[in-house]
Amino acid sequence: MSEQTDSQQARELAGRRIVLGLTGGVACYKAAALCRALTGVGAAVQVVMTEGACRFITPATMQALSGQPVFTSTWDERPADGMAHIRLSRQADAIVVAPASADFIARLAQGRGDDLLALLCLARPAARAPLLLAPAMNREMWAHPATQRNLRQVQADGAHVLGVASGAQACGETGEGRMLEADELLQEVIAFFTPQALLGQHVLITAGPTLEAIDPVRGLTNHSSGKMGFALARAAREAGAQVTLIAGPVALPTPAHVRRIDVQSARDMRQATLARVDAATIFIAAAAVADWRPAQCATQKIKKDGNGQPPAIALTENPDILAEVAQSPRARAGQLFCVGFAAESENLLENARRKRERKGVPLLAANLGPATFGRDDNALLLIDEHGATELPRASKRRLAQQLVAEIAQRIAPVAT
Repeated sequence: MSEQTDSQQARELAGRRIVLGLTGGVACYKAAALCRALTGVGAAVQVVMTEGACRFITPATMQALSGQPVFTSTWDERPADGMAHIRLSRQADAIVVAPASADFIARLAQGRGDDLLALLCLARPAARAPLLLAPAMNREMWAHPATQRNLRQVQADGAHVLGVASGAQACGETGEGRMLEADELLQEVIAFFTPQALLGQHVLITAGPTLEAIDPVRGLTNHSSGKMGFALARAAREAGAQVTLIAGPVALPTPAHVRRIDVQSARDMRQATLARVDAATIFIAAAAVADWRPAQCATQKIKKDGNGQPPAIALTENPDILAEVAQSPRARAGQLFCVGFAAESENLLENARRKRERKGVPLLAANLGPATFGRDDNALLLIDEHGATELPRASKRRLAQQLVAEIAQRIAPVAT
């Protein structure tokens, strides 16, 4: 959540009521972090724990994190009518079970209701209270045919099964079955509530800087962090799109369910882009591609010779990826919507207008590079044939969501 710098972004789930169910498993410690993360973005969290979950983490801990009393028993007398499974499921905008053990998933597949959590999952109004399951179990239990059969059954019954991670497990073994981390699960919940404005679209995004080699240990690059492009990849995926991200040399985690291709130079990025753009319906060129590269890359490190004079390095122009894609037959035919970015240092509006016309793109997002490179926030000026629209300074996460909404609105007539 490092990019949530404005108040609107920090309340993404404001007004949402989440039932957070915990079943028995050591991954309950991650559920504590998830509970804190959900409340941190404005959700009201009601925790329901099975008897097994109480063996791994206390209700007192979850009560402190959620700010609400925890339910553990079908026979809880706090609801006036004694029907906790009805009241809790009717009040929920979603039920998130994390961790969901192999045993709990098996009981859901069989339609059993032998504890409060299973009962309220069974009694929930499926059209209004979606069920999200975050499995957590040993690798052999995860791979067992019975577990996989049960997962298919609960999905057929309407549950949304989130993925699992692979890695070291509490038992000492290594493999698939680990529950996703709290931040990953939070992203899944947010994505679930995001309007699917780009459903059916394939978005290709370039992000980050390029590195143009001078010799084997040095290169020409820029200050781009890639944060805006990565935020766009996440926002597009949450809006329902299939997303491919072509990233220059940056150290950022890949957004969930986004396919990532790492590249170094502008020519690498061009090759990766042209190899995949025919499958895309939207192309967003958010990368800060170097305009120039050394005409020759030395095969060995260039040494100082002691005379105090730097080496003469001849430069040659890099290919213009955005212009090439924007002038492609598919883009000209309206089958590919292209969005460019412009990082300027002065005369933002004038320079950005000229760039949009020169590149031939329908939409260009401009910003002042020195005011945004490396930062978690930004301000954008959107320029199209009708004029300019300002997106005021906000987190890059928030700006990415706004830009995705703008793109969805602009392609809507084409999509229909």
